[in-house]
Amino acid sequence: MLLCKKIKLEVSEEDAQALEFMQAKCRGLYNWWIMRLRDGEKWPGWKEAKATLQESKQHDPELHQVYGKLLHEVYFRTDKAMTAFFRRCKAGEKAGFPRVRSRHDFFTLVYPAMYINVQGDRLTLPTGGKGPKKRFPNIVARLTEQAPPSFREVAISRDAGGHYYASFVSEQAEQPATTTGVVAFDLGIKTLATGVNEQGRVYSIGGFKGARWYNKQLDKMRSKRDCCKKKSKRYIHLTKVYKRVSEQKRNKQKDSLHKASHLISHKLVESTVVVGDLSQRQMVTKQHQEKNKHRNRAVFNEWGCYTFVQMLVYKCLLYGKDLEIISEKYTSKDCHRCGNRQAMPLWKRTYHCERCGVVMDRDENSAHNILERFLARLGPHVADATRCADVFTAIDNVNTLEHI
Repeated sequence: MLLCKKIKLEVSEEDAQALEFMQAKCRGLYNWWIMRLRDGEKWPGWKEAKATLQESKQHDPELHQVYGKLLHEVYFRTDKAMTAFFRRCKAGEKAGFPRVRSRHDFFTLVYPAMYINVQGDRLTLPTGGKGPKKRFPNIVARLTEQAPPSFREVAISRDAGGHYYASFVSEQAEQPATTTGVVAFDLGIKTLATGVNEQGRVYSIGGFKGARWYNKQLDKMRSKRDCCKKKSKRYIHLTKVYKRVSEQKRNKQKDSLHKASHLISHKLVESTVVVGDLSQRQMVTKQHQEKNKHRNRAVFNEWGCYTFVQMLVYKCLLYGKDLEIISEKYTSKDCHRCGNRQAMPLWKRTYHCERCGVVMDRDENSAHNILERFLARLGPHVADATRCADVFTAIDNVNTLEHI
């Protein structure tokens, strides 16, 4: 499987200027094609579009100073964006036509592995131009970590703080599964993941807890910036501070998600991980329900459900575990002991069954239902009678062991 290792770079001011120049020209070429397509021109495909590169260089001679493979990557990315757009249109989803890239954001530069050189902690990146027309010398950056021994490509990016990174894409062998067992997790807002295994053991994994403090600081800076004149010194200063604090918040959120996904995929002994197929949009756009800006902000800006599931996908594959994603419909409303269904709004955090009287956390009850639904689905498709008996015994254990 393919893995990506992101390493921070130390570059000089001259090399930083070269990177900024090349990414600006690549972004301009990308935006030029997007605006043409937005005005109604038909996308010819990446091969036909790449054939027009010489015409673009005649129109903008500075493109000669950009490394050719970076310009080719612009057409590949445009083709991917248009392919995804047509796929969404065909599936009846929200189309979402590709947007132009802002000049304030860094346009990622992708180098094929055969055109770069890594020696020790030195990374050499080629630039465009030849002979006396070469404007920028080759970029020589220092790697703060050891690069993988073999890789396919390297993507150069920049964060809001002005730091540059190199992402090495490499092939890594998958590990075979060495254990058995099933653990099911319900993803929540207050608790990132609440899980239960076949023996009835409950896992509770918390997420990032500093979102409220960061949101308060960001709101203050946004309020101060709104009182400033645009492009003034104070406006520019507050914008830089706002981006830096936002980047710090995102890094801490991502760090907590990496730790939680690593715990589930590597540290837990169960070989099969089951999570519910939960849509963040469904949680905030229900009919006949008042809008709640605090909940919406928590779901879309602080939770990271989609990112967490994507981390589980590749980490479970890497460590030899099976990841199953099943429907989560009615798992929060149904009682896992008697099957009674009752209304459970999001503000109600404790499940109290009106029929059998069971009282437990709503996420724990949902995790029990997800596990039982997965085990019941396994039963009819297993040829081994002993395994079928084990499945139904595990369902009974889930219903009884926690309440003895």
